[in-house]
Amino acid sequence: MSDIPEPPQDDPESYLGLAVEQAEAVARTRGWTAVRVVAPDALVTLEYRVGRINFAADGGRVVRCWTG
Repeated sequence: MSDIPEPPQDDPESYLGLAVEQAEAVARTRGWTAVRVVAPDALVTLEYRVGRINFAADGGRVVRCWTG
């Protein structure tokens, strides 16, 4: 038995086009414990974090989404 929790089974593409606030709310209801929102061209660390979903937002809408 592993001590590492499983991330939510979710399709990151389902967030594309949503308003950031709506995407964050939906992500939390689906079980994501951390939501990170960044600009599309932002430099971010690449460490994997279980339970985190990342949104790149432009104009208040999600244009890219990935987990970890």
